[in-house]
Parts: sequence; structure tokens; C-alpha cells
Amino acid sequence: MMAWVGNQTLISHFILLGLFTHSQLHIFLFSIIVAMFLVALSGNGLMILLISMDSRLHSPMYFFLSWLSLMDLMLISTIVPRMAADFLLGGGYISFTGCGLQILFFLTLLGDECFLLAFMAYDRYVAISNPLRYSIVMSPRTCWLMVAGSWLFGLVDGLIQAVFTLRFPYCGSQEIDHFFCEVPAVLKLACADTSLYDTMIYVCCVLMLLLPFSVISASYLKILVAVVQMHSAEGRQKAFATCSSHMMVVSLFYGAAMVTYMRPQAYHSSKQDKVVSAFYTMITPMLNPLIYSLRNKEVAGALRNFLGKCPCHGKC
Repeated sequence: MMAWVGNQTLISHFILLGLFTHSQLHIFLFSIIVAMFLVALSGNGLMILLISMDSRLHSPMYFFLSWLSLMDLMLISTIVPRMAADFLLGGGYISFTGCGLQILFFLTLLGDECFLLAFMAYDRYVAISNPLRYSIVMSPRTCWLMVAGSWLFGLVDGLIQAVFTLRFPYCGSQEIDHFFCEVPAVLKLACADTSLYDTMIYVCCVLMLLLPFSVISASYLKILVAVVQMHSAEGRQKAFATCSSHMMVVSLFYGAAMVTYMRPQAYHSSKQDKVVSAFYTMITPMLNPLIYSLRNKEVAGALRNFLGKCPCHGKC
């Protein structure tokens, strides 16, 4: 179905060109993506299960970590199943509504993680710099408010960008050179001046990326000062081990997101955007539970206890 405006034909749906073609190399790469998806599902699902079952993990740090795992689970599930179906069935048709919903879900979850990672950094700052008041400052009510705030900020950002992106007229080509409806890729098809909206996106990205990143940077700078002043070598080692996992996650996530959303539209290329997007929509959700579990003795202990209680553990 097409609509006419003046001499222009407005399109009613898009076609996603996808990440791969049907060459032997790309089929192999697609298999790796599917394997990464399964690892991300099982890893994040296991983290949520362990944190909910093991009473030793019922602390603010692991409370936030369980929500991070849930967000990663939802993020990768928003992108990969659709991409896999398009690749296997040989189509990439997506309606305006479907594209808008994908933008909404993706940006909401992206914004959620931005603010949640900032709150996780603040949690570590309080735990290391002011341990005697930790339970008071990071009370259950405060933790729930932080999680609710993360979802609220993410939802507002997702709604704004989804609504404004689809308000532009789209005519001519229907093909989005991407594997999902990401805002910079969709805007390339708009047959209107998007410069004002590009500025608005930049402002949103400053708020959603740089503001939380500034909180993270300030928190870890203060943590570093507090750790250096510690007299106990064991205490320093434990603090560095706890915080290094979070810093690895932050570096992976924020680095890729900033490359995509804080570059001017003129500097975007389809191939680079696809690679960077694959990084924080697939690779980061897969690595997060591995980073936290492999570098965390408490999570590893909870996993051993869980496997010990599993009925099939003896057989395995």
C-alpha cells in the first residue's frame, strides 16, 4: 500500500537487508551469531536464577546485576530472532508499526542499561568509600527507585525517538541497509530535512550516554582514590576485582553506543554501523554474564551450590 504526497510516493513498509548474504562464509558467521544468542540466553538466564535462589547474593550489587541480565536478555531477544528469521526465510519485510516498535524496545533497553550501569558504579562507590553507611544509603527502597528510574528514562527516550523518526515522510527506496530498525539507518531513507531532528538525537544521546558516563567516571575516580588509601592489600585486591568487572562491561557497552549515536549522520557508513551495532546488541549481552561470573568468586560459589543440588549433577 502506497500513499501519494505531491509527486512523491510514500512507502508503507521497509525491507531490512540484513547482516549477511547467503555465501558460505556468511552462513558460518550466522551460525556463530546463533550460538552467541544461545549463550547469552543461557548465561543471563542463569545469572537471574542464581541471584534469586542464593541468599548470599541478595545484596544491592547483585540486585542490579540481575536487572542488567534481564535487560541484556530482552535486548538480544529484540534483535536476533527477527534477524535470524529474515535470514532463514529470505525476507526482510517490516511494517511501519513493526519498525517503530523495534526502535521503541531497542532504545528503551539501551537507555535502561545506560542509567543502570551508572547506578551500579554509584553502588560500588558507596560500598568501598563508605562501607559503614552502605546498608542505609543503598536501602531496598533506594535500589528499587534506581531501577524504576532507569526504566522511566529509557522509556521516555525510546518513545521520543520512535515517534519522531516515523513522523518523517519516507519515499523512494524501501531498503534499510541494516539488520534491524536503528534510527540512523532509517533516517537515511527520509525524503525531508532531518537536520533539526539529528540535533535532537545528539542532545538525547548526550543525556542518555554522557550524563551516566560522567557519573560512572566520577564514581570510579573516587573509588580509585579510596582504594589507594586502603592499608589492607587484601582489601585493595578485592575492591579492584569487584570494580574491574563493571569497568569492562562499561567500556564495551558505552564505547560501541557512543560510536553509533554520537557521530554526525554524514560520518555513518552502513558496514561500520552494522559491525558496531552487532557488538552492543549481541556480543556485549553474551559477555556480561561471563565477565561477572568468571571474575566473581561469590557467583562461582553460587553456581557450584546450584549444580550440587541439581538432580542430574551426579550423572554429569
